[in-house]
Amino acid sequence: MLSSEINPREFLDFLPDEGLIKFKDQRMVLFDAVALGLLRKELIDQFGTFVARCILTRFGYAHGWRTGQILSNEFPEAYMDPQSGSNLHMLFGITKTFAFKPRSGGDNALLEVHWHNSYEAEQHQLSIGESDDPVCWTLTGFASGFESWKHNREVYFIEDMCTGKGDPYCRVIGKFKEDWGEELEPHKPFFSMASSDSLLKELTKRLELTQRALRARQTEPNDQPQTVEGFITQNREMTRLIQLAARVAKVDSSVVVSGESGVGKERLSRFIHERSNRSAKPFVAINCGALTETLLESELFGHKRGAFTGADRDRAGLFEEAHLGTLFLDEIGEISPAMQLKLLRTLQEQEVRRVGENHSRKVDVRIIAATNRNLEQEVAEGRFRADLYYRLCVVELKIPSLRERHEDILPLARSILENKNRQMGRSIRGFSKKVTRILENHSWPGNIREMQNVVEYCTALCHGREITTEDLPPSLNAPMGLPQRIAAHALSLEEMEREYILSVVRACKGNKAQAMKILSIGKATLYRKLKEYGWDGAS
Repeated sequence: MLSSEINPREFLDFLPDEGLIKFKDQRMVLFDAVALGLLRKELIDQFGTFVARCILTRFGYAHGWRTGQILSNEFPEAYMDPQSGSNLHMLFGITKTFAFKPRSGGDNALLEVHWHNSYEAEQHQLSIGESDDPVCWTLTGFASGFESWKHNREVYFIEDMCTGKGDPYCRVIGKFKEDWGEELEPHKPFFSMASSDSLLKELTKRLELTQRALRARQTEPNDQPQTVEGFITQNREMTRLIQLAARVAKVDSSVVVSGESGVGKERLSRFIHERSNRSAKPFVAINCGALTETLLESELFGHKRGAFTGADRDRAGLFEEAHLGTLFLDEIGEISPAMQLKLLRTLQEQEVRRVGENHSRKVDVRIIAATNRNLEQEVAEGRFRADLYYRLCVVELKIPSLRERHEDILPLARSILENKNRQMGRSIRGFSKKVTRILENHSWPGNIREMQNVVEYCTALCHGREITTEDLPPSLNAPMGLPQRIAAHALSLEEMEREYILSVVRACKGNKAQAMKILSIGKATLYRKLKEYGWDGAS
């Protein structure tokens, strides 16, 4: 994905109830352009142009440096786009880039960029008047900081044309420090922060420690309904689980996250990763139940070119991709005994051997596994290795089902509706009283995933400002999508799962690919379930 293709909704979160705006979990603040212009005027009036330029250039440098750091972690493909910094300028409403020229001529220039609608030039002219020199100090600092982070060496941009001094557009040229020569000397005082990247790294480290402390404080128990980084809950057991997950995140022990399908096992696993010391490294996920044993081995451990048909190049496995980070193994209970043994060896030796190779590679990976099975029972019945179970299950976090969190049903539904409103450009206020009663009384066999599908269905079909019973899917509005026995809560959990899976397959008219997508389970899991249920396509 190129930086120009980034959708702001993918990384800008507006949280008005908390008074926060976040750029990929980093707090941002909106400022009025006129207010920034008045600040510029006040700095110049009080301290002179030299000091004002120093302050604003260094502020821009720090902003660019931090933005590069965040973007490299969250959008690495967009980050490597040569125009990423310029596109971010436009995305942030700072200026419009209309010419971008990577340079490789005799002047050793790295980049030449042309800007229109520079907010700095505009505000300088409004507050102070036309200047004799270029005035896009913050923008030049941003470009220098961003490219310095990107290249891991000092890059300086100098503006030689500016609309703030009457030119038709603004132009900046960027070079590595050593390529500027004596031409850089009069500009170096304004960029003194550029030679102090250690200061920025130290400030970033302190910021991360402060954020962790704040997150830990958020998970402390209180008597009010809690919202913890995407978890909306008033349920005591769920709150306790989140607090435990936050503590577990601080150590590197392996974790098993268990619970029914759709309760949010991967979300809790990401929560652990984000609060761990590995948060800056990759979180790599794989659904073990969706692949055959041969494909799973290749995915996890990688393969050597020619190891099997179709292996046309060497390929690193997910263990190597997750090095120093976290590997999330979903549906761990579905893997074969032979695969269990290979996984156990990897965890014990902390090394992997690619398929077709005869030497091993060291890896440092934290394992979080997820399952909707009772692994302890699987061990007792001989379907899961005891030694692997004890290696994986240092800590088990069992997420309660949605029907066990009755008090969370409406808050979750309202939160999902708010998200769907934003995604679909709708402005639905909420649910009618009758619909809220239906939501509260529904058994939610598919848990939060089912709720997301239901609310999305309602949001798409709603004609008014409020969701009514006419907007509900058949499974909630009338018990024709699911059997009456489920609606009456007369089945065991195992029977309820059977009825739900079969009803989805029937509703899809036997289309297993469609059913897998709705149920969010792998092919192997669905086929195994249908075989257990004796489903032949005609029943």
